[in-house]
Amino acid sequence: MNLVAIETATETVAVAIRTADGLAAELALTGRRRHVESLTPALEHLLGQVGLEAEQLSAVAVDVGPGLFTGLRVGVSAAKGLAQSLGIGVIGLSSLDILAGAAAGSGLRGQVLCAVDARRGEVFASLVEVAATGAVTPSGSPQLLSPEGLVQLLAGLSSQAVTAVGDGAQRYAEALGGVPGVIVVESALAWPPAPTLLALAAGLLDAGHAPAEPGSVVPLYMRDADATANFAQVSQA
Repeated sequence: MNLVAIETATETVAVAIRTADGLAAELALTGRRRHVESLTPALEHLLGQVGLEAEQLSAVAVDVGPGLFTGLRVGVSAAKGLAQSLGIGVIGLSSLDILAGAAAGSGLRGQVLCAVDARRGEVFASLVEVAATGAVTPSGSPQLLSPEGLVQLLAGLSSQAVTAVGDGAQRYAEALGGVPGVIVVESALAWPPAPTLLALAAGLLDAGHAPAEPGSVVPLYMRDADATANFAQVSQA
């Protein structure tokens, strides 16, 4: 199957493609938060590089969040629009699950904290256990936490070693570094990698998972948008 993965949950805009012949390619742009301007040209460029027409795609994978509101809206809308125009399905996966899969794929084992920067002094976070085989098991539900709440969560793990990944962990590395046993990975895994999203989606398809109808795929925000929150604060004043 020819698959494309769209990743826009953080400041990074990334696209990955795998062809039926096994050819894989990735394009990532980071640091500018120009999701609208960057995504379509990146997708068109990468399709051209691997010699595919959009009509040859079998399914679209997309990071549905949590993450940046604008990024998620752009990525999910693009995935749905592309899938609807081609008559194919969408596989939506969580940014935190993608980070966990990437952590396991990079060789990390044991307790791993996946944290995506939520802005407003908060992070979207989840704890997972990565077995020696690389299998990932959630240690709880994803949460929206302040840096202080994140420190309290990690401090309550009975001094178990924890490796923290993601831009949320990197942003609050100083606070997390004060918790015994916590190591923040700062040189890699700053965002959910599009190739991991692609691999996870391919695994689901290979296991018989049916892609969703495009219209049923929605972003996972885990909180109100900034504009909604600001309006509520003004209304209560």
